[in-house]
Amino acid sequence: MTLGVGGSTAETELERLSDMTAGLAPIGPGEYSTRLKHAQQIMQDKDIAALYVHAGTSMTYFTGTIWHPSERMVGALIPAEGEVSYICPTFEVGTLTQYMVAGGPVHSWEEHESPYDLFREMLHNNKVISGTIALDESSPFFISNGIALAAPDYDYINGDCITAACRQIKSSSEIAIMQRVKDMTLTVQKAAARILRPGIAVAEVEAFIHAAHKKVGAPAGSYFVIVLFGEDTAYPHGVKSPKSLEDGDMVLIDTGCTYFGYISDITRSYVYGTPSARQRRIWEIEKQAQAAAFTAAQVGSRCGDVDLAARACLEKHQLGPDYKLPGLPHRTGHGIGMDIHEWPYLNSGDNSTLAPGMCFSNEPMICVPGEFGIRLEDHFYITENGPKWFTEPSPSIDDPFGYEE
Repeated sequence: MTLGVGGSTAETELERLSDMTAGLAPIGPGEYSTRLKHAQQIMQDKDIAALYVHAGTSMTYFTGTIWHPSERMVGALIPAEGEVSYICPTFEVGTLTQYMVAGGPVHSWEEHESPYDLFREMLHNNKVISGTIALDESSPFFISNGIALAAPDYDYINGDCITAACRQIKSSSEIAIMQRVKDMTLTVQKAAARILRPGIAVAEVEAFIHAAHKKVGAPAGSYFVIVLFGEDTAYPHGVKSPKSLEDGDMVLIDTGCTYFGYISDITRSYVYGTPSARQRRIWEIEKQAQAAAFTAAQVGSRCGDVDLAARACLEKHQLGPDYKLPGLPHRTGHGIGMDIHEWPYLNSGDNSTLAPGMCFSNEPMICVPGEFGIRLEDHFYITENGPKWFTEPSPSIDDPFGYEE
């Protein structure tokens, strides 16, 4: 029997879990001020007059203001020089100001008025009469189109030249939060493995993982959860009607949570029962591919070359090539932070250069159609001396959580 898998109950495991968030501090006002100054420096260097960030993670990143996007325009205008200002419906002003960390004037519009005309006035108030305006790449089309029609005298560009440039390099405070939230999810992964038994349904495991994330301190529970057994594990993001667990099945659990706005995303694959020779061989190749990607992730290297290193490892074992199956059907990894998928990406076409502070998933999944799939997903961040794991990879298919180390 695989070590650490089965033998317990959901009630027992939930009782063992406790809050893991003690001593962790959120991002403070000083760091938001630094982020705004960094964005403004980029704008000045690139001759960009202003940046609009829409409600969502980029607005939160730069201002600390938490607001979920909807059909109403809510966002922040960051000029190349001067203070940040906000736009929102008049009836939301009182609520918005409660969530603001970086202060600034709030410009509001009534329901019958055009927020885009108001946005043009905000530009003029900041003495931005012409020039280039960067729009947050996550802005819906109706927002970007409305702005462009109301203020046609400007040139509009994708704001990721600012948002991505800032957000992809994490500070020590961000990395500390990310380390804790990943530790929380790995603890949940271990507990989930222990409650498995023949016949257990996917829904029961998902419900346990959600409750377990709450017990370790994630207020909203699971940010997402994927639980797959047997042949279903060959589908990276699941199937319509998942099967229940049987002895000898490959198990794939991919889950994460959020804390202080930062996300975890960890996958473990192992066998319930005794691994077959075929399962053991593919699992070992997966581990080698993950290690090859990690080794290739050096300061100054190209992101795409990390992906190619994992694929080269698979090809040595007659898997692939490229995206062909059996093999790796998707990129090796993605950036992570406040969004589960961020820039840059570990795919062969990404020419971004690895730099200290970048954070990535490392998950070169192997899919064997009709049999099973194996994804070992851990995260690492780039230091001045190279990559460093947030969570250590699984040691072996027999001891996936390292109990014997």
